[in-house]
Amino acid sequence: MRVRPQLRRPPADRRPHVIGRPAPAAPPAPPAVEEADPDGHLQAERRMREAGGPEDTALYRCSCGYAFEADVSTSVACPHCGTGQAW
Repeated sequence: MRVRPQLRRPPADRRPHVIGRPAPAAPPAPPAVEEADPDGHLQAERRMREAGGPEDTALYRCSCGYAFEADVSTSVACPHCGTGQAW
């Protein structure tokens, strides 16, 4: 009778090292939620109010050649010639 030799695995400390893929990066943290102050306003809104609010002005150019800055409105007239400006 003929006996086949058993296949033996090398001990764990002699196994070749396998280089794997690096671990995936952690997902980005969610954006911070702004806290409301006691009056119920968000911090960004409070900062905007303290700064005086948004500046709603526009640069208008009249057909007379005059350019001027004025508040955004549906009825703006040129201060030079009085012509109404399109909005």
